[in-house]
Amino acid sequence: MKQRNRKKYVLPAVMLAVFEGVAVTLWLTKENLFYLFNFSYIGVSITLGLILFARNYKHARRIVQLLVGLYMLVYLGLICRENMQIEGFWYYLFTGVFEAATIHYAVAKIFGPLFFGRGWCGYACWTAMVLDFLPFKVPNHNRRPLGWLRYVTFAASLVFVAALFLAQAANMERIMFWAFIIGNVFYYAAGITLAIVFKDNRAFCKYLCPITVFLKPMSYFSLFRVKCDKSRCVSCGKCRSVCPMDVDVTDNSRKRKNGTECILCMECAKSCPKKAL
Repeated sequence: MKQRNRKKYVLPAVMLAVFEGVAVTLWLTKENLFYLFNFSYIGVSITLGLILFARNYKHARRIVQLLVGLYMLVYLGLICRENMQIEGFWYYLFTGVFEAATIHYAVAKIFGPLFFGRGWCGYACWTAMVLDFLPFKVPNHNRRPLGWLRYVTFAASLVFVAALFLAQAANMERIMFWAFIIGNVFYYAAGITLAIVFKDNRAFCKYLCPITVFLKPMSYFSLFRVKCDKSRCVSCGKCRSVCPMDVDVTDNSRKRKNGTECILCMECAKSCPKKAL
């Protein structure tokens, strides 16, 4: 029994060690104490959520969403005036500076998903943080063929920032700050509208979010994945009925239906009567 209880805390310990490793590495290489605070805070927040989840606290994920999402939206975005949206990533990429949004994207959305898949979407995204408060937690319809819209928003963000550089626009940092404000207003408005129209809190994530262009291919190779113990599974279908992203978690192959969409919310594991997940 004690050994089983200890195993529950292996993942939180590993996650904390990973984030502390990133925090210390960036602090020493960039010679900026902020990175030590930033990634330590995020790591501790995620670790706290995982510990609460191990203790079967039903609001564990929501606590992490609020701790990380509000920190990035309010503190980094509004107070520090850093554009952490995709436009900020393009901005720093074009200037050739490995700071702020480029580091954020590298850790959370480009290389990070190789380890924790789309955990960002489930535990840290400040857009989904708000959308998950809406009442349409479980989609009651088949997915629409609208995934191509994410490539439109992805291309639009790239063209917007590229046009600013080509035009040699003045006050770029100020423009990026207002792009962050306006972009978030658009994302929230679009996300809430899609949720109401499709009766699906995560419709924005499925159809419109440009970040998924990075997340989906990298998540295919994710180290941490929900897996099914076939010897326990009784094919009751409860796991699929509660999945907000329409993932077939009973299929352990990487080609499973909507496999790159899993946000590790673990609603499937909570609903499984046989603890097969």
